[in-house]
Amino acid sequence: MRLATFNILHGRSLEDDRVDVDRYAAAIASLDADVVALQEVDRAQERSARADLTAVAAEALGAREHRFVAALSGTPGATWMAATGREQPEEAAYGIALLSRLPVRSWEVVRLPSVPWTVPVVFPGRRRPQLVRDEPRVAVVAVVEEPATGRCLTVASTHLSFVPGWNSWQLRRLARTLHRSPAPVVLMGDLNLEPEAVRRGSGMRPLVRADTFPAHAPERQLDHVLVGGDAPTPLRVDGAGSRRLPLSDHLALTVDLV
Repeated sequence: MRLATFNILHGRSLEDDRVDVDRYAAAIASLDADVVALQEVDRAQERSARADLTAVAAEALGAREHRFVAALSGTPGATWMAATGREQPEEAAYGIALLSRLPVRSWEVVRLPSVPWTVPVVFPGRRRPQLVRDEPRVAVVAVVEEPATGRCLTVASTHLSFVPGWNSWQLRRLARTLHRSPAPVVLMGDLNLEPEAVRRGSGMRPLVRADTFPAHAPERQLDHVLVGGDAPTPLRVDGAGSRRLPLSDHLALTVDLV
């Protein structure tokens, strides 16, 4: 079984500052993964050709099972607001996704507490911090089944806050929720935390160690694939690493499990 996680930057390439849907589809297909977690995913947004990037990725992978979960609804700079979970399929939105080639027994959405105040952030190219409000954060969880054996794996995709301390709190809360799920549990996504903070916050074991950000010269691991829970037969990694694809400011991570 191959797992993958990728913050797609809504499909945008930093080389030409464009979203090419065909290029995006080819990049996702090249991962050749059975279960894929995606972050910064657009649906019906002008900036990404009004495409449903989850559906595009699912078709490229041959993943019959997939879920997009909105963190924000509306259009950036206009009607940008916290998603409620009651958005219609044709509504513009932005969030995370989880895709599976394997059968899915159940789905769950976990909405995480968002930062209730504005925070100072220093953006590249600026000396002074700018006050910004963090976006809502959410996780999507699936129990996938391996048809040959009937064994199940609980897999989650998330994108945590960039606010120091708050992201660790979100991780601890999500880890507690996942530990109640059928074991073993795999958590994938852009956690906006480096490995030691992830270990302390989650109590889960990393399946891959590789710097993932920024894509042109990676020096920090913000993206992770973690495993927790007890399994009758422990999961064994048969290969893992990072991959630079022709889009995004993050590298993708892949893990082959036995």
